[in-house]
Amino acid sequence: MLQGIGGSLDMVRRRIADGRIAEVQRFLDPARHSVDRAAGLTRRLLAFARRQRLEPKPVDADALVAGMADLIRRTVGPAVSLELRLRDGKARVLCDPGELESALLNLCINARDAMPQGGRLTIDTEDVCLSAADACDQEGPAPGSFVAISVTDTGQGMPAEVVERAFEPFFTTKPQGHGTGLGLSQVYGFARQSGGLVRLQSAPGEGTTVRLCLPQHERVETAEGQSAAAAPETAGTDMAVLLVDDDDTGREAAAERLRELSYRVLEAADGPAALHLLDGGVRVDMLVTDVGLPNGMNGRQVAEAVQERRPGIPLLFITGYAGTELPPGSEVIDKPFELDTLARRVQAALARH
Repeated sequence: MLQGIGGSLDMVRRRIADGRIAEVQRFLDPARHSVDRAAGLTRRLLAFARRQRLEPKPVDADALVAGMADLIRRTVGPAVSLELRLRDGKARVLCDPGELESALLNLCINARDAMPQGGRLTIDTEDVCLSAADACDQEGPAPGSFVAISVTDTGQGMPAEVVERAFEPFFTTKPQGHGTGLGLSQVYGFARQSGGLVRLQSAPGEGTTVRLCLPQHERVETAEGQSAAAAPETAGTDMAVLLVDDDDTGREAAAERLRELSYRVLEAADGPAALHLLDGGVRVDMLVTDVGLPNGMNGRQVAEAVQERRPGIPLLFITGYAGTELPPGSEVIDKPFELDTLARRVQAALARH
């Protein structure tokens, strides 16, 4: 993936040097595609390590599965019949709905690949109560009530030695070039980070069942997402943004994009440098800070120190993983992000302020 990015940028440099500007776009699009692929791979690794940033909400598991039925049918193809057996329970789970959808789709794709000649795919949900003994083998969660989502196929099944390694990152029985070996690892990491567990049952010729158990959540009301504020058509020329990021390349590119919108951008590579700027008397209207920073202060600590000096200042965190707990309701953008996404979020935050 890095070779795709580096090779494309080398060709862009050559075309610009030769004055062949019209051919540059041909190499920029593949570079962006490689970035997206690398980001997806990194998210799967972070999921396995339980370091991805989740946005948990009360989720109706039955409704989520039912809502994905058409997508799953298109994904597995006409040779695989899909059957849903939903419990129609009232308890919900507290998890990131997007990651639950991704995990479920991963399991369905694995099931499809295990049935090359076709077969039956069954997804069922049920309310279960797990004891301490049920979870002890996976550093399990506290005993209690869970919602179990099971994905069962009538495929080839797996021998015991494969079952034992199934959740290892990069372990795969598929031919080289067909899959990363991170699908089940991602499901495992998501379940554990969400306070649940995942179980695998399989044997040669007997198909496979993957059971994802997530803790029940008492609240039944859905969490309404905040509607995105409309970005102003033009940026105010007198607005100043303090941008804190220790990655010089990423910070400089983000700063340039904001300057194109006529913002004044003050750059700092770490927390002490950012506070030095503030203590020097400069006016700042918004803070955009990375979460993982060097030299003794993480992004949350920087934000707290800035808010002490500038109460009420809008904050936007940028981060690549869940290494630091952020205040509830924090505005966050996950790395890698498109610069236009950053621009829209900064415009919207300053428009609300």
